[in-house]
Amino acid sequence: MRVALVHDWLNGMRGGEYVLEAIADLHPDAEIYTLFCEPDKISDKIKKHKIVTSFIQNLPLRKSRYRHYLPFFPAAMEGFNFDDFDIVISSSHCVAKGAIPGKNTLHICYCHSPMRYVWDRFNDYFPKSEINILKYRFVKMITDRLRKWDVKTVNRVDLFVANSSFVKWRIGEYYKRPAAVIHPPVDTVFYTPGQSGKKDYFATSGALVPYKKTEIIIEAFRNRDERLIVTGNGPDYKKLVSIAPDNVEFTGWLSREKLREHYRGCKALIFAGIEDFGIVPVEVMGCGKPVIAFNKGGLVDTMVGPTTDNYKEYEGFKSGLFFAEQTPLSIRLALDIFATMEFDSDSIAKHARKFSKNSFSSSMREFISMAYDDFRENGKTGLEERILD
Repeated sequence: MRVALVHDWLNGMRGGEYVLEAIADLHPDAEIYTLFCEPDKISDKIKKHKIVTSFIQNLPLRKSRYRHYLPFFPAAMEGFNFDDFDIVISSSHCVAKGAIPGKNTLHICYCHSPMRYVWDRFNDYFPKSEINILKYRFVKMITDRLRKWDVKTVNRVDLFVANSSFVKWRIGEYYKRPAAVIHPPVDTVFYTPGQSGKKDYFATSGALVPYKKTEIIIEAFRNRDERLIVTGNGPDYKKLVSIAPDNVEFTGWLSREKLREHYRGCKALIFAGIEDFGIVPVEVMGCGKPVIAFNKGGLVDTMVGPTTDNYKEYEGFKSGLFFAEQTPLSIRLALDIFATMEFDSDSIAKHARKFSKNSFSSSMREFISMAYDDFRENGKTGLEERILD
């Protein structure tokens, strides 16, 4: 059985790349197709596979300006030929789902998310008030075209797999297709409880970009006694530092080892964005620490606990506390309620292990095998109804 793995691009190891790595482990002879690749920035496991790149690989300034080539991504993805493969498995957050399978090729798309910046999150990525009006109009024109292409190519996928219930909903909303849900792998072998230092600070972690809503977390700590430590970097770094009160600190990016110790020593992680899945909160729970999070997105799958409205009546296991609105006031209320609650570190860590790599690999192996067996026996007609019914 010949298997092709398709990934948008390979220029680092983030959540999507660890998903690709885990799928590649299931298919050690698979070839990997991607728009472009920087071998020094990907794992040895991925580099063991034959990697085929598109014409984007050879464009000038590609390493630093690859986002500027977004209009060419669909054509580059469509340039690959998969006629000789039995299965194509795309790992897609951009255009990988638009790969054209052969007539006798099964295409399974593991969808990290329909493109956020062309659907419901355009203004989060391109705030009209913060960019030049001509640039805004140009970007809007490009994303409008990309959205039409995204819809047109939906039927190239035979079966969708979503990384969360939230992404399953988005696939239904924008692609009008059903999906299975298989949560991505989290390194719960590395992120474990341990000897922690001071427990006198709250943490927030990740890329400092507008949709993460770090600004409202910072504002929630103004005129409070608690400390907040912000880890990560990004375009909003200088702005956030300039508005932060004295009880908010910034570390920049930390190594995995230092980040794990940071998680182990915090009171809780505060998470205000809407994530498709949200790996960081699961890593923190893996370290036995609770999460205070906005009650929407992928965290509804991974967290268990009360909301700020029903915490008095809530009984049973909890790994965190949900707040209702993306506002500083809502986070302050959650902080006040959190101070009255108790959490069990071992139980939280045990809960996080449900999202381990072993769990992901087992579920994906079973799904791919079931889908391919049905496809070979019955063909593509009715496959989605039989597998996802």
